[in-house]
This record gives sequence, structure tokens and C-alpha cells, in this order.
Amino acid sequence: MTVQTVKLLSELVKTPVEKLLTQMKEAGLPHSSGEQEVSDVEKQVLLNYLKRSHGEHDEGSQRITLQRKKTSTLKGGDNKTVNVEVRKKRTYVKRNEGDEDIQQELLAQRQAEEVRILAEEQARKEAEQKAEAEKVAEAAAKAEAEERARLEAEKAKANSQSQVRNAPEMYISKTGADEPVETVKKSKPAPKKVSAPTGGNDSASKAKKGPAKQDKSKGRYDNKRSNKVDLSRDDEFGRRGGKLKRKKPVKQEHGFQKPIAPIIHEVAIPESITVADLAEKMSVKGAEVIKVMFKMGAMATINQTIDRDTATLIIEEMGHTVKLIDENAVENDMIEAIDYEGESIKRAPVVTVMGHVDHGKTSLLDYIRTTRVAAGESGGITQHIGAYHVETPHGMVSFLDTPGHAAFTAMRARGAKATDIVILVCAADDGVMPQTEEAIQHAKAADVPMVVAITKVDKEGADLDRVKNELVAKEVVPEEWGGNIQFIGVSAKTGEGIDALLEAVLLESEVLELTAVPSSPAKGVVVESRLDRGRGSVATLLIQNGTLNKGDIVLAGLQMGRVRALLDENGKPISEAGPSIPVEILGLDGTPEAGEEFIVVADERKAREVANFRQGKYREVRFARQHSAKLENLFSEMGKGDVRTLNVVIKADVRGSLEALIKSLNDLSTDEVRVNIISNGVGGITETDASLALASGAVIFGFNVRADASAKQLIERESVDLRYYSIIYNIIDDVKSALSGMLSPDLREEILGTAEVRDVFRSPKFGLIAGCMVLDGTVYRNKQIRVLRDNVVIYEGELESLRRFKDAVNDVRQGMECGIGVKNYNDVKEGDKIEVFETIEVARTL
Repeated sequence: MTVQTVKLLSELVKTPVEKLLTQMKEAGLPHSSGEQEVSDVEKQVLLNYLKRSHGEHDEGSQRITLQRKKTSTLKGGDNKTVNVEVRKKRTYVKRNEGDEDIQQELLAQRQAEEVRILAEEQARKEAEQKAEAEKVAEAAAKAEAEERARLEAEKAKANSQSQVRNAPEMYISKTGADEPVETVKKSKPAPKKVSAPTGGNDSASKAKKGPAKQDKSKGRYDNKRSNKVDLSRDDEFGRRGGKLKRKKPVKQEHGFQKPIAPIIHEVAIPESITVADLAEKMSVKGAEVIKVMFKMGAMATINQTIDRDTATLIIEEMGHTVKLIDENAVENDMIEAIDYEGESIKRAPVVTVMGHVDHGKTSLLDYIRTTRVAAGESGGITQHIGAYHVETPHGMVSFLDTPGHAAFTAMRARGAKATDIVILVCAADDGVMPQTEEAIQHAKAADVPMVVAITKVDKEGADLDRVKNELVAKEVVPEEWGGNIQFIGVSAKTGEGIDALLEAVLLESEVLELTAVPSSPAKGVVVESRLDRGRGSVATLLIQNGTLNKGDIVLAGLQMGRVRALLDENGKPISEAGPSIPVEILGLDGTPEAGEEFIVVADERKAREVANFRQGKYREVRFARQHSAKLENLFSEMGKGDVRTLNVVIKADVRGSLEALIKSLNDLSTDEVRVNIISNGVGGITETDASLALASGAVIFGFNVRADASAKQLIERESVDLRYYSIIYNIIDDVKSALSGMLSPDLREEILGTAEVRDVFRSPKFGLIAGCMVLDGTVYRNKQIRVLRDNVVIYEGELESLRRFKDAVNDVRQGMECGIGVKNYNDVKEGDKIEVFETIEVARTL
């Protein structure tokens, strides 16, 4: 029962509380304040009082009749419809005060009638259920009796047939004792033509035929009967060879039941998956997954690819369990099928030469190789990773020469991972430099032994002890000082210490006991790759195990192909290459990433399948990362100003240099300016690159590559900015200068002069004029000013007038008196200072 207060009731009936309380008091209700509760009974009492007071208690208002009409449509057979109209009429009579007993009696009668109807309904349902159960039991018993009778009849029939076959004399004796056998045979003539069977007599006549004809006729008879009806069971019409009797159709219900509890799925997810596939695995609609992602702060479409971490969060958020699957099953099976077993032999060590730029790494290898590589390099610095093998009097050694410039960190890291021993080069006159420290960290991270070569010992100012002390501070301790690292002083000019360095390297290799299996398929690492205009994709490989032959199928990262040509480091063709030998191969369908591992496989179809799978996975992961980066940039740049962008297109000669360029240029980006690499690749500059740069307003950088004829025509016609470089730090310096020019300048204030107010007087033309003495600098008329009082700025604005005596002047120098009128300011007092300044722009640099 709902309860209201007098105040709420007054608001409901739109009557003041005082008037309502007065009416309730007249009706005999005990309410005296607006906070008291009013029940439904009290409302009815108040309503009856108000009706009586307004004369609405005549007989006509005692009875109310309600009528209701409802129309419905019934559909019958043959598409016939019948309209049914139901009319209901109900009369309500108002209860008087003297009719309480009558109303209670009527209520009791109504309740008793309802109880009786419910009891009758319950009894009827129980009787129907009991009758149904008896009917089911009777039908089951009847079916069981019929089945039993059928089985007994079949058993008796089988016994009688076996008795007839086994005892023919019993059959003859039953026909008559005095009748001979011949008479019996004549009494059963077999007719030539047999009419269609219509009853039991025809079947008996068929039984009198010969054995073969009898079987044939019986089989034909059974086939006809079987096509019509099966007498051994009740069919859907409930007949057993007699009168057809249709059974009631059984109510068919589907077997699906609505689950009463949420179903938890175990969702198997790969490294990347689309939103649609993820929704299908969880048996939900794609819109539900997108809704969950929006709640988690990620915007996505149904065809978008998401990474494994995002998919895991979504699955757990929706209450399912995660199962991580390995997508590399095909790749792993192919690798496991390769047999690398065989006879192991000793192999040559792979040595990487690392150190700071211009410390003599390449010159040291020149002396060992007796070549002049350093003289032909741009700027005298190494910008490619080089691989060579050298036959020395002490045995064969393979060398990897890495760049020392700061931009080639990734190259040095790859060189350290692919090597057996690291030669750390440090100049005796220069000491430990930043890239020297980095080379030490790479060697320790790869867990390879080091040999320190202190170069330029023949120069003046060479100090080996200083170098040793600096290296000891980096935890590189020489053997003579109690450590385990050999320090060798060498000179690439005089050859001093070269033999001792080679002996130290081979001693380290003896300790490592390096072995390989030449008879197994080759495997190793991609040192470098480039795109040659005439030969296509060229990759430099370092073989770590096995033998690589011409014609082998090579799988390297995302690329694969058959080896069409095999070249040594001097460009001479060879037919095979064994362990620890660097070679160049032609025939891959693209330029693999430097540092990727390569293997030789026997089945070209499987190699292509694995390469396509890797490319698809790489593409999906890249798209997922790009979308994630776009969202992160969208949220991080909200509220910030415009970020100026320098669009560039980079083409390089080899993959390693391209990687170093991209990293170095991306590192130049700041919060205000950034480098946007529109496109990058290995090989010459094509017309496609020029068109892309034209459309995006980009600058084309060619590192040791040139533009072809069609690209040159387009670049000259459209005035596209094209720049060629052969030294990496020249590109970095130019891009840094361009980005510095895109930075917004700093604003600085320069104080030009200061004047002190000595007196204040008023002019009818200019208003308040301050008589001033210039204390410092020069006061200019067209510059901005500040008014200072007790060294606190109280106004900033402009001068309205500047006069020397009665003449208007443009400037007043130090030590001179002048009259100053401040524009839009009339509160200048004696003792204030007027400061004149200007704002200048200062160019910024990265």
C-alpha cells in the first residue's frame, strides 16, 4: 500500500496545504501538519466527504457500467479467415455505509467460487494426466503382446517348414493312407500361367509349383508387397495388413534449449587476428567486440587486424579463456626435417673488427689482405659491412669489417652476433671513444671473446698505458694486469704486431674448438643485401655450417630463390662454398633484411609456402602496429599545436645503409618537427619514386645511387628536390639544418633605454605628460614601453608622444631631458621609471 504525506497530496491535487488540512479535519481525519502520512483508506474517506459536500451522492452516481469490445481474426483451411468479436460488460456499484455485511458476504461467496473452480481445474488436469498415462501403458503393453505374437508365429512357421523338408513321408501320410504317392503328385498340377495373387488361395496355389519357380514367384511377390506395406511392423498409418487407421501426428520439437548459464569458450589466437575472426571464435557478433574495444579506449573496424595482446585483453574482458597457438608450425616442421648430422671437422674462425670511426680498422685489414680497400671508400670511412676470408701462414680466417660511425649501431650488433671472435680496435693516440664503448657492449651482449688491437703505435703521441687504463675502466682488463684479454700493439703502416694479432686470434679459436659439418645443407646469416640493376637482388651471406652449392634453394627471411650464381668476395664465380666462407649469391626474389638467418631447403614448394606465410604475417603485424601508432599519435597530439613535417624518400645502395639512414633520420625528430619517410628501398631512383615525391612534396635522398632516365626527366620537369650523397653524416647534417629552419624562432626582449619621471604636468592637447630624464640607453618613440613603480611593472603599452622641449623627436639619448606621453594611461607619478624595449626573434637549432 502506497503511503503519501499531506504535502505531496496537496501538490498532486494542486491545493494549498492549509486548505487541504481544513478539509481533512472536516472529514473527520486527525491530520494537523503537512508531514503526516495519508493512507489510501484516508484518501477514500476524504474523497467521499468532498463528493457529499458537492452534492454528488445521488442514486445515479452509485453505479458505473464499463463495456469493452475486442475483435480478432481466426485463420482456417483453404486460406479462409473468420472475424470474431468478443463483447464484455461489467457494472460497478458504489458501496454504501449500510451495505458492509452484504459486501463481505458477496466477497466470501466469490472467494469460495474461485476455490471451487481451482479445485475442479486441478482435478481435471490430474484425471487427464492419469488417462494419458494409462493410454501410454496400454499402447506399450499392446505393442509388446503383438511383437511377442509375431515372433512366436515366425518361430512356428520356421519349424513347420523345416519339418516338411526333412520328413516328406509324413506329409504324404497325411493326405490318405490308402492313396498311393503318384496320386498325390497328380493331384497337385503346376499351372503354366500364374495370375496375380489376390488372396490366400492364390498363395496356396503358388506353393504347389516347382522349387525354382516357387522361389522366383515368392521373391516377386515379396518385392511387390514390400513396395506397398511392411506387415511385420506398424507404419505411420498404424496398419498391419488390414484396414488403414491414421495415427495422431506426434508433436515435433527442436532439440535446442536456451542456455541457462553463459558459455565460456577457449579462444585460440595467433599473433594477429581480425576483429571479425575474433568475434566468430567467441560466437558473438562483431559489433559486440567493437563495443568492448570502444569501452577499453581503442577504435576499430570489423575488418581491422589487431595484435595478440589486444585480442587477449578483449577475450578476458568478455569472460572467455585464451589459448595461444603457434603459427610457425609449418616453418618449424620444415626446419626440423633438415638433417644437419654428419662428420664434424674443424672450421676457420669468423672475426669481426669493431671500434671507433677512423681508428684504422679497414687499414688493419688492408695490410692483412694486402689490398687497398680504405683508399676507395667515400670520405675514408666504412659505410658497409664487408666480409672477407684470408689465407694466412697460421690458417684461414674470415673477417667482418663493420662501420665505426655512430649511425651504424645495428650493423655492429649484427656483426657481433654472427662472429666467433671480436677484434676491438682502439687508436693509441685517441684512446677510448663512444663507439669503442658501444663495441665493448656489443661483444659482451653476444658473449664472444675479445682481442684488443691498439693501432697507430708508430705515431707520435701514442700512449699504450693510457689506452689500457681507459679500457680497464670499461672492465676490459689485459692479461699482464691479471685479466683474460690479449692486448696487441699494431701498426697498419709498418706491419708491426700483425703476426702477433693473428696468432692471438687463432689461439682464441683453438680454445673455442670451432667445428662444422660440410656434408649438411648450408645455413648461416645474411651479412648485407642490395639491388643491382643488371643482376637483380644480390645478397652477401656468411656460411656458418654446411656447404652452399650453385642451384640450391635458399630461404632467407621473407625472400627465397634458387642460387643462379655464386661469387666470392672478389667477384669471381665459384661452384660451392664451405663453412666460414662469405659469398655473394644471385637469384633471390627480393633483398632480405641484413642479419636474417638463411637455410638451404630441398623442396621449393615448401620454401615458397614458408616465405609467403612470413610475408603475410609481417604485413599483418606491420599494419597492426601502424594503426596502433596512429591511435597513439592521435591521442598524444590532441591539444598540441601543429607539428611541422619534412617528407623524404630514401633510396640506398644496400639494405644495411638504408637501415642506418632511417634510424638516424627518425632520431632527429622532436615534438615540433619530425621526419616522415614516405618511401624507402634499395636500388636506383625510379619514376615511381619521383612521382611519389612530387605528390607528397617530399625530398629525394639518393645514397650511393642515381636516378634513371625517366625519373630524371620527371624530376627536371616538375622541379622535384633531389640530392645525392655518398657520406652518411652529410645527409644527417643537411636534414638537421632543414629541420632547424622549420622550428619556430625564440622570442627575446632587449631593453633599449630607461627614463625616470622627474615631474608630471597636464597638457590640454596630449593629456598627462611625464617630464623625464633618460638614465640609460636611448628612448625611442615607436617602441614598446613598460611603466615601473618600485621596480614592479604596473603598465605595458606604447608611447603617444615624445618631445624635446616643444619639438617632437623620434629618439632621446642618455643624459637628456624629454617629455613622454603614455598612450591610454594617466596614472604616471613622480619617481616612476619608463622602460623602452623591443622583441627580437632568435633562430633555434636542433
